[in-house]
Amino acid sequence: MEGSLCQVSVVICAYTQARWDELVAAVHSVAAQTRLPVEIIVVIDHNPALLTQVRHNLPNVTAIENSHEPGLSGARNSGIAAAKGDIVAFLDDDAIAAPDWLAHLVAGYAEPSVVGIGGAILPRWASVRPWWFPEEFDWVVGCTYRGLPRATARVRNLIGCNMSFRREVFVALGGFRTGIGRIGQVPVGCEETEFCIRVGQRWPDRPLLYEPAARVHHHVPVTRMSWHYFRARCYGEGLSKAVVAGLRGAQDGLATERAYTLRTLPTGIGRGLQAALRQGDMAGIARGAAIVAGLGVTAAGYAVGNLSLRTTPIAPPLDGADADTIKWDMATAAAYTPAMASPHLAAPTPELS
Repeated sequence: MEGSLCQVSVVICAYTQARWDELVAAVHSVAAQTRLPVEIIVVIDHNPALLTQVRHNLPNVTAIENSHEPGLSGARNSGIAAAKGDIVAFLDDDAIAAPDWLAHLVAGYAEPSVVGIGGAILPRWASVRPWWFPEEFDWVVGCTYRGLPRATARVRNLIGCNMSFRREVFVALGGFRTGIGRIGQVPVGCEETEFCIRVGQRWPDRPLLYEPAARVHHHVPVTRMSWHYFRARCYGEGLSKAVVAGLRGAQDGLATERAYTLRTLPTGIGRGLQAALRQGDMAGIARGAAIVAGLGVTAAGYAVGNLSLRTTPIAPPLDGADADTIKWDMATAAAYTPAMASPHLAAPTPELS
């Protein structure tokens, strides 16, 4: 469907009362969009008290519990199953969407071949940005990082805090794979990367777009501004990337990472050294050192993860679907209206497990 005609369901996943104020701000930012969604779905990840709090205090949202195993993947899959819109958009519970977020995010769907669109994620630091923190590693705090396109462009994968997909994609492929996504505060991820690669492998001619005009502001708490978190997140990313490469093949699983390592990171190191030599900004040396250290820690995590996979292989695909992918809700798949599907996609045939 054309972007101006499609209906959008926004899914926000939450798991802790500690981020209540951020969750309320996220919901209010979606409710104030210049292009309103058909519904706001708040999925609570196995926290009955928080579910009750949402239902009592946010009456204009659809509050549901995660019906799958704990973790962000299961929560997102529960939201997908409940969504009614042609487009399913995701916003983190600690992010605030710009008023025109959905308008920009949905506009690209006017092109029928587009299967997913994500936007820019700007860090909203709890205090001053750490002087040593390189912009090339803003992905550590779940944000857009230096090296991504500055204009609308095709990308391999979208970032989970600000992404959207045609609903028929989930019907055809299932949802986000469990076992590699974030659970609570454990600093791992890549479930959206694995899903996006799966989409690209199924429909290599159907693009995923990055639209920088679709902006959200992601809260970065003090706990994520330390070297300890930086190191842990890089290591967790390496572990997760090993799993993704094992599932989807190193060619697709590491294609973006190769370009990032060979082009973006050396440029960042050079930028830091120039800032120190030409401007006397000694923090530039620290940022360059953080890039080197971050790359090394991530590579170490990947090596450990790769070694682990050799001793405990991932279950092979089952009939074209991952063995542990979402246990898709048969009623949801049956309720899907084929007329909603883009003519550029194959007729959706749910791959169930």
